[in-house]
Amino acid sequence: MSQHLALITKTQSLIAAGDIVGAESALAELADTEGDGALMVVLDQLPPKDVLAVIREFDTSKESVVNLVITPEQFARAVVIEKRYKDLSHTHLRGMVNSVIFREDADPLAFLNALAAIEGGAEALANYFSEKWSRIEAFARTGRFDAVDDDGEILSESDLMASAYARPVLDHDEVADQDWMELAWLMRYECPDLFTEMLLVLRAKVRAFESGRPEFEDDEDEDGNKVETSETDFGRVTTVVLDSDDESAI
Repeated sequence: MSQHLALITKTQSLIAAGDIVGAESALAELADTEGDGALMVVLDQLPPKDVLAVIREFDTSKESVVNLVITPEQFARAVVIEKRYKDLSHTHLRGMVNSVIFREDADPLAFLNALAAIEGGAEALANYFSEKWSRIEAFARTGRFDAVDDDGEILSESDLMASAYARPVLDHDEVADQDWMELAWLMRYECPDLFTEMLLVLRAKVRAFESGRPEFEDDEDEDGNKVETSETDFGRVTTVVLDSDDESAI
């Protein structure tokens, strides 16, 4: 770590000062001079909140070297704390997820499996799909994304779990948009337990919204109980629990 301590300190200082562009430039310079391997080592040593600050500011007009080299595990650790920004539109989250998971030569399933394996991964994906909830429900029920199927009906929890391993109605090529439809398709047919857990968490969030409560930070239901999805293989309480030394400065 001592080899890159000065760069890590500089990067953290720039992020704390709000200079995300400067922080990314410092990391890009490291990749240019010492290679992507050195950058990956530094990303592993930076706190997830600092990695998140950089990758969250994805600019579609240019490629970010950090987004291009971040590993699935590093990405998952950063994504699960994105909710700290309290961005109810989740616009940055969707852009960040798409830019990394669907980057050239990436394996989207590696990133999805990393999210499935970390506490808070299903919640982060529920936030990603928040504006497409009814379309995701229609997809879970029919296997299609047609607007005509978006009629407000939803599968019962037992039917949702029973359909977890249903055969695809659409081919992957038909939804390969590198956006929410492709991600939903991959989750349902390649990571069905993660898809089920994500949808259960999303339903809980919708219920909270419809009851007039703000988007809940601790994933609690009306009785103060944590949202539990232990009936799925990847089931776990979705609240992000971080070490005290990883408190965000956001």
